[in-house]
Amino acid sequence: MNRVLLVGIFALTLTYGIIEYLVPPLAAQIYRQEYQEAMFQCDHVMREHFIAKKAVEFDPSDITITNLEAAEIGLLSCQEYDKLRKKLSAMGVSESHLGLLGLEALEANAKDVRRFVEIHEIRY
Repeated sequence: MNRVLLVGIFALTLTYGIIEYLVPPLAAQIYRQEYQEAMFQCDHVMREHFIAKKAVEFDPSDITITNLEAAEIGLLSCQEYDKLRKKLSAMGVSESHLGLLGLEALEANAKDVRRFVEIHEIRY
């Protein structure tokens, strides 16, 4: 083989290795805090929206409808979370790793066991 071909193969192999094995963990580390904050915020507003929706079903008053409308606006934060999740996925971060980052965020924001249960609990 000629020298140019060997250099080309080496460059391609090196590029593949960087993309496959270096980019995903670096991306996860660089975006870790931003991702965890966005995930926690989205989880929080989804829960608030669920509660507001149930409140309207139980008591359809002006106050509960206003609260539901406010909760619906809050759901826009989930779009930013979803975009970041897709960005990290496109950079090769696995769904399992993203899930782990999400669990770490929930745990970090849970001050005690009861708060941790409240975060995961959906009330009717």
